[in-house]
Amino acid sequence: MRSLLALIPALLISGMAMAEPLHGISMHGKPALPADFKNLPYVNPGVKKGGRVSYGVVGTFDALNPFVLKGMRTTARGVWDPEFGNLLYEPLMQRSHDEPFTLYGLLAESAEWDDERTYIQFNLNPKAHWQDGKPVTPEDVIFSFNLLKEKGRPPFDSRLNGVAKMEKVGERSVRFTFNEKANRETPLILASSTPILPAHAIDAKTFEQAGLGPVIGSGPYRIKTLRPGEQIVWERDKNYWGKDIPSKIGFDNYDEISVTYFLQVTTMFEAFKKGDIDIYPEGDAINGTSDTSHWGQAYNFPAVQRGDISKDVFEPGLPSGMFGLVFNTRRPMFADEKVREGLSYVLDFEWMNRNILGGAFKRTQSYWQNSKLGAYGNPANEKELALLGDAAKRLPPEILAGTYEMPTTDGTGADRTVLKKAVSKLGEAGLTIKNGKMVDKDGKPLSFELMTQNPAQERIALAYQRSLKLIGVDMAIRSVDDGQYQSRSNSFDYDMIIRSFPSSLSPGAEQINRWGSVSKNANGSFNYAGVADPDVDRMIEALLQARETEDFEVAVRAYDRLLTAGHYVIPLYYIGAQWVARWKYIDRPEKTPLTGNQKQTWWDTRAQ
Repeated sequence: MRSLLALIPALLISGMAMAEPLHGISMHGKPALPADFKNLPYVNPGVKKGGRVSYGVVGTFDALNPFVLKGMRTTARGVWDPEFGNLLYEPLMQRSHDEPFTLYGLLAESAEWDDERTYIQFNLNPKAHWQDGKPVTPEDVIFSFNLLKEKGRPPFDSRLNGVAKMEKVGERSVRFTFNEKANRETPLILASSTPILPAHAIDAKTFEQAGLGPVIGSGPYRIKTLRPGEQIVWERDKNYWGKDIPSKIGFDNYDEISVTYFLQVTTMFEAFKKGDIDIYPEGDAINGTSDTSHWGQAYNFPAVQRGDISKDVFEPGLPSGMFGLVFNTRRPMFADEKVREGLSYVLDFEWMNRNILGGAFKRTQSYWQNSKLGAYGNPANEKELALLGDAAKRLPPEILAGTYEMPTTDGTGADRTVLKKAVSKLGEAGLTIKNGKMVDKDGKPLSFELMTQNPAQERIALAYQRSLKLIGVDMAIRSVDDGQYQSRSNSFDYDMIIRSFPSSLSPGAEQINRWGSVSKNANGSFNYAGVADPDVDRMIEALLQARETEDFEVAVRAYDRLLTAGHYVIPLYYIGAQWVARWKYIDRPEKTPLTGNQKQTWWDTRAQ
């Protein structure tokens, strides 16, 4: 007894024994739902499960492993999928899409940490098992993190960078003790963004090869049939261990899920009209296929006239994000910020909006627009200026004031005032127009190539090309298939591409992979612009280490200002709504969560 009493102070200091198991963890504050919650608030808990759903996507697939570079862009949908659901592999904890960044129990039924977040311990659910019946163990968790560190692609290969020690605790717990590289988001990333893989069913030696071999997961579905590049069909695992836990009630409602691949968006829409696929998403900012005229004019076919099709508009409570034309600053012609700024002014958004986009969009001005986190509309306060330090001196006054906007043209496609401003800015970088060509001081013409992957992107590219010709800049357009587009994107083999950078209310470690210096030359990262700026790195670190909401908001706004001032992306438009058409036998919950529609919670009303 005396020995035990003597041990208590040491345990209190270490925090190992006295931490209270938590049903949920949040980046800031506490989880909104109590420990005895029955289900997430945006599901139908009494849904009748059964039936089937057929999704359509544009592209191809030749792998079942999205965690390695080879399978990054060509893995069959559903394996690890934020839109259709993680059908095969699962993380330790489940994210609630009705809160900025809160996680609830999944493979780990609870977690333990201290106020300083020097460690986190995950306590596995004793019911969790793989699809072959073997239990999910601490050894599986440790195996997964080690395997991904050694052979995973970014960002999976860096999950343990902030971990000093990973160890099994007791029979069913794993504890991660952090080092100086960790931040306050690190434990949440470990919990929500890393798949747990079965150590007994994966050959570590061949893991990097991706491929289409047999797979075993802990998720709610198994692969039923597979036609490489064409279709994958998932069937419900009747023995799925997690069907009754609160964070999964109302999810995974179909007996069968099929994903059919199409070469073009137009072909996919024709399949939707015939009923070959059940859901058709419009307004896809990621692929640049937003088209309000299509949404308003294309739905005049018989099924719509009969009332068999529902057109839903969802309005998530998220910041704007950034969708636009991305400069590859690794290319010498785009290394100068003034060149990027001048070329940004050339794009005539007003003409494009009226003639291509149906006049329905507003231009994006910053990465976190329409929120407290955004630079646009929010002037820098004293706390933010102090955080920026000397970096504030290189920011234009209007960016610090929150009033900076891209130039507005007269919509003619040849606004002389704006074009003159663009030429003047390019002149500051040493470029001039000679004999009708924009050339540098050595007489070399300024020319580059914009890579596109679909007709909607080509229309945007053609409009930009037309404007560039007015100031003597030659821009070639190269349209490539999905596989080539993804391969070249992974290796940064392009001058300019069109990309989307979604923004959330809880930006965190994913920003390192988008804009951090360490990701500049990491193949497969999302740092498409090739940004390597110490001040940007410093703001990312500040938002990651923020403990109070005010400090977090200040850091993100400062970060937003630096990205905006860097002119890494020519902003296009912000899609505030999600437009989804569906056959009415596919139904959905009434509540739309913070992040928008969640297809994993929809169901088939034909289920018997």
